[in-house]
Amino acid sequence: MIDLYYWTTPNGHKITLFLEEAGLEYQIIPINIGKGEQFQPDFLAIAPNNRIPAIVDHTPQDGGSPISVFESGAILQYLAEKTGLFLPKDLRQRTQTLEWLNWQMGGLGPMAGQNHHFNIYAPEKIAYAQERYIKETNRLYGVLNKQLADRDYIVGEYSIADMACYPWIVPHQAQSQNLDDFPHLKAWFERIAARPATQRAYAKAETINTQPSVSDEESRKHLFGQDASIIK
Repeated sequence: MIDLYYWTTPNGHKITLFLEEAGLEYQIIPINIGKGEQFQPDFLAIAPNNRIPAIVDHTPQDGGSPISVFESGAILQYLAEKTGLFLPKDLRQRTQTLEWLNWQMGGLGPMAGQNHHFNIYAPEKIAYAQERYIKETNRLYGVLNKQLADRDYIVGEYSIADMACYPWIVPHQAQSQNLDDFPHLKAWFERIAARPATQRAYAKAETINTQPSVSDEESRKHLFGQDASIIK
C-alpha cells in the first residue's frame, strides 16, 4: 500500500498517472492546499517543503520500515525504480528520460506556474511579468514540440517524462497557449489523454476537488503569503 498525499494540481496528477498506469494499490490522503493543510505537522514530517505531492511506501523494496518521498520528480523516479516500469533500463534511454524529467521539474513546471500566477492569481497585473512568462512557456512548448517531431512519446516509449509533462500542458488555455501552433505536441497530448489510466486519474481528481485552490483571501495567504517564518 502506498499513501499518496495529494491535491488536484499538475504536480499531484503526475503521481496518480503513474499509480493508475502501474496498477499499484494506493490510498489518497487529500491535502487541501487552499486551507493550509500542507502546514500540518504530520504532513511536514514527510514533506518538509510543505508542498504536495508526497508518498509513504509501506512495502519498500528493501523490506524495511516505510519510506517517505517528497518532490514529484523524485516520487516518479522512486516508483519507476520500485516497479521497473516507465524508466528504460538501457543506459542512453534512461539518461534521456531523466533529462526530460528534470527539464520539466526545472523548466516547464516553474515557468508555467509563474505564468498561472501572474496571469490568473496576481492581484496586480504586471504587463512585463505576464509577457515574460507567456513567452517563456511558449518557448518551452516549442522545445517539447520539436522533441516529439519523430516519436510518439518524449523518449520513444511512454515514460515518467511524459507523466511529468502532460499535467502541465492540460491548462494550456490558461497559459495563453494554442496547441494548434504545436502539432507534434498536440498529437502527443491527445495520445496521452486517450489512455485509460489518464482518464481514471483525472476522474479520481473530480471526486476529490472541482474548485480552484485560490478562491478567497485565506487561500491566497496560504499559497502566496509565505516566508521563512512558517518553518519551525
